[in-house]
Amino acid sequence: MKSPRPQLHGLNFKPKLLKKIRMSRSTIGKSRKGSLACVGIGLTLGSHLTPLARSHIEQADVVFQAVSDGIVEKWVESLNADVRSLQPFYGENKARSKTYREMVDAILAEVRAGKKVCVAFYGHPGVFAWAPHAAIRIARKEGFFAHMEPGISAEDCLYADLGIDPGAFGCQHLEASQLLYYRRQIDTGGFLILWQAGAIGDRGQARLRTDNRYRQVLVERLAQDYPLAHKVVIYRAATLPIHAPRIERITLRELAAARIEPPDTLVLAPARKLVADTQTLAKLAKLDRLRS
Repeated sequence: MKSPRPQLHGLNFKPKLLKKIRMSRSTIGKSRKGSLACVGIGLTLGSHLTPLARSHIEQADVVFQAVSDGIVEKWVESLNADVRSLQPFYGENKARSKTYREMVDAILAEVRAGKKVCVAFYGHPGVFAWAPHAAIRIARKEGFFAHMEPGISAEDCLYADLGIDPGAFGCQHLEASQLLYYRRQIDTGGFLILWQAGAIGDRGQARLRTDNRYRQVLVERLAQDYPLAHKVVIYRAATLPIHAPRIERITLRELAAARIEPPDTLVLAPARKLVADTQTLAKLAKLDRLRS
């Protein structure tokens, strides 16, 4: 559970203050010309961007971007004269692992050339994103200053749009395919949130989506822990202020035939009540009595 922190959205930081904030992080890595900042721009166009992330974009020599759609790309391009999309690295039937390595190579080439590089990712740059973690790790190893600036993620939007408090029952987050590849134990007393469900079962990591036969395998796996009548929410955060989030409620039985797109997430509510651990509660009660 995240601890409360001051809300900075909407504040106008002075350039000198922004510079001090960035310099305070310069203890990470050695001093060498060229730097890297991987920033999150949030999910909804414009409204989720923090002042510090915007400053990194505006003051960079080169900006790479991996965002949700063309409209968001155009908006990022308005913030800097040299903005380059990472989308061309994707290709039909091209393994995403190869795509991500090529992205990292392109980013680091500019850092090694001595430039101040910013990479803008939609949502949070560290969530379901291999390239920023790898780029920062390599840059630091080579002696460059590199850091990650968080952004509002799809998870944050999900809690707000669906009215879920993760502290009430707990949330178990899994990449959807992991549930099929590994023997994962589901806690049906809390929420189960399955990410990247649109491409579930794509072992080659080369397809943007898989068909209903793959989702049927997921249904069979989930049916080991949930009744087929259990409700499933298909969720997608809004990326434009004029859009509404996708919130579609179906049953587990209907999941295989449902339309699941690459950005969609599946949410299953708790299927059972929490069971009290009487033995542990008795130990705690005994400690309480000793204090009194």
